[in-house]
Formats: sequence, structure tokens, C-alpha cells
Amino acid sequence: MRYRKFGRTGLFVSELCLGTMTFGGGDGIWRQIGNVQQAEADRLIGRSLDAGINFIDTADVYADGRSEVITGQALKNLRVPRENVVVATKVYGETGTKGVNSRGTSRYHIMEGVKASLQRLQLDHVDLYQIHGFDPATPIEEAMRALDSLVQHGHVRYVGVSNWAAWQIMKALGIAERLGLARFESVQAYYTIAGRDLERELIPLLLSEDVGLLVWSPLAGGLLSGKYGRDVKAEDGSRRAAFDFPPVNVERAYDCIDMMRNSAEARGVSVAQIAIAWLLHQKAVTSVIIGAKRVEQLDDNIAAATIKLNDEEISMLDKVSMLPSEYPGWMIDRLGESRRKQLAESDGVNHAAARRP
Repeated sequence: MRYRKFGRTGLFVSELCLGTMTFGGGDGIWRQIGNVQQAEADRLIGRSLDAGINFIDTADVYADGRSEVITGQALKNLRVPRENVVVATKVYGETGTKGVNSRGTSRYHIMEGVKASLQRLQLDHVDLYQIHGFDPATPIEEAMRALDSLVQHGHVRYVGVSNWAAWQIMKALGIAERLGLARFESVQAYYTIAGRDLERELIPLLLSEDVGLLVWSPLAGGLLSGKYGRDVKAEDGSRRAAFDFPPVNVERAYDCIDMMRNSAEARGVSVAQIAIAWLLHQKAVTSVIIGAKRVEQLDDNIAAATIKLNDEEISMLDKVSMLPSEYPGWMIDRLGESRRKQLAESDGVNHAAARRP
């Protein structure tokens, strides 16, 4: 297992992260997503730790808090040394008793939310606390000040965000810098070979500001698992059949699946492993969050970390999954062409000079 630097910090996390959204079950979508209970969760977390994964991601809303409870109990059952695991959770939605202030990113809800999460997880601090969605009712500055208070109080080590637009994240980073507050060190976002939308705005921002990228749903809700295709019918009860999320351009996804299947068959591995391996080859990616209902699924996903795609494979996969050009991207590329060429020539001269004795 390889480890990657987390944002602008000195923390290192495994390039695969165990997601626990399948833990807990319950009603509605949570039962469709997964119904992993304590004994199986212990096995999944134990297998992940044995494979070198030191990063676990959950959220207060997963199974209405039961995912946090099961995750915390598993760490206790397995007697995992606290310093050996990086635990991440999130705040935004409603859990437990519902009330007018039991949602969003107000200071009130963030402060109450972290206390409840720590109690469910049986921990004295969370390593990464993430805002789970954008709250149009709360000023960004209020949320950033609340998160900074949690860091100052020792309840939280680092803060991050999920499912925000690039302009919202950049505004938050600016506020944090201006006021000397803890800044977002990571963005958790949807990214797959069949859904590369964040390459338009988010990835350039993350690379520019040295913010880590944590990828959720790397298999597009199971669509890229190998169970689906133009001529492949999903098995009854599969997650994608029961819960069609996240939205995907299906025709482009099928093109990607066809190409990945060729690579998978040539290597004797699963399509899912190729999909995850492609993500691990992307410069902006810090860690890919993998979720599983069974140990066999987990083992298959973990094996993706051993796959090294060659240049030809990457080129073919990039080509088949490429996004259509949109404004202002195509205009930025056109106007910047001469300056990029000038910069490349300058870099070449500087590198040659550096090699001279």
C-alpha cells in the first residue's frame, strides 16, 4: 500500500480509504446501499488494516448514525492503536432527533454535530471533519470559524469539504487565509473514468491550492464494477439496479467499460480494478474511497493498488472517457497555447543548464 501526502499538511494517508456507507442498513436508501452489521464490519475493517489502509471515512448521516456507531465499535473490538488510523466523518444532514436547527453548517449545528459523532465513534477526536454539502442559509465565514474552533479545542485535527463548487471552495480558502483560520485540506468529490466533470473547475483549483482530493463512488455506484454493460444485465438486488446513483452518461460509461474490459481480460483482473487503477494514476487524487458489503469485494478493490497501467492503456482510457470541450475551457486553451509553448521551451533551457557540469 502506498501513502500520499494529505493536502498541505504533514499527514500521510493510504491511497485507498475504506468507506463505511454500507454499514448499518436501516430504512430507505440505506438498506439499498448496504446492510453490513457489526461482525462483518469488524472483518472488513480488519482486512483493510491488514492490507495497509490507514484511512477510514464515514458520515453522521450514513444509516442515521449507525455507520459511525459500528465503525467506532469495530475499532474498539479490533483494539486498533489510535495513532495507526485516520478517521474521517462529516456534518451537514439530520441525524437522531430532528429539529429546525439540526441541519446545515451553522455554528450551532457543527458544534452539536461533532459532539454526537465523537460519542457514536467512541473517540476523543476526529482526524478529518468534513462539511458534507453546501448550506445556502449559512455564511461561509460562520462555518469556517466554527470548524477552526473545533481544531483549536482539539476535537478535530484537520477540516475538509465535500460536494461544493470550485468558487465556493476558493471563497472558503480565501476567508481562512484572511482570518488565519484552519483551511480545507481536502475535497471529497465524485470522480470516475465515466464521470470526469470535476476536471473542468475543481481539479485545477485543487492542484493550484495544494488541496487533496478524496474520491467517492469510484465505481459510479457499481456501474463500473464489471457487472454492467451494453449486453450485460445486472443481477437482481444489485445496488445500481435498486439505487440509480450517481447520474452517469450511460453511453460514455459503456464505451469506458468496453475499453477497461479489454485491459482487465489481458491482465486477468476485474474491470473494477482497472477503474480504480485509472483514478490512482491521476495527479490530483490523494485517496480513493472504496466501499464493500463482503470481504471478497474489498479484496478485489484493494488489489487495484498493485496495477500499473502503461502509457498506451492510459492514453486509450483517457481518449474514450474524454469530456466534450466547453466554454470557457476551449477559449482558455486557445489563448494560452503560445504562452504554454514559451514556458515549455524556457523549462527545457533551464533543465539543460542545470545538467551542465
